[in-house]
Amino acid sequence: MVPLLLGLRWTLSTGMKSIRRLVALVVEQLGPLLAPRSRVELALLAALAGVAEEVLFRGVVQVGLSRVLPQAWALVAASAAFGLAHFITPAYAVLAGLAGLYLGGLFLLQGSLTAPIVAHAVYDIVALTYVARLYRDRNGPPVLAGTG
Repeated sequence: MVPLLLGLRWTLSTGMKSIRRLVALVVEQLGPLLAPRSRVELALLAALAGVAEEVLFRGVVQVGLSRVLPQAWALVAASAAFGLAHFITPAYAVLAGLAGLYLGGLFLLQGSLTAPIVAHAVYDIVALTYVARLYRDRNGPPVLAGTG
């Protein structure tokens, strides 16, 4: 999971315009949805995404492709599909595809979905919490419906 978190750190600190635009877009679009959520809700969302996406992309797509393609090609194809499924911007699709390579590699090395699920969920909880905090810092505390 360390490579994913290092990738997130790079994404948040790089000066590349396409990546800075991506971070701004994610905060603008997801921030309002995430900011009012509790840590428990964010953790549940991250866990659900980790399980669902890893079962689909590693357990179904990658395994299925490995029945008709060499394992390395199945890994690349499943990772490309993972990137395309996360196509918010071209930069995000590439970053997600690289994350997919890492997660798929973990799956191959471990022979189990446990490691990629845990790595994915930990990455998501850190990323979702950061997006929620960044949005709150920029816009003030969220106002919940019916409280204002």
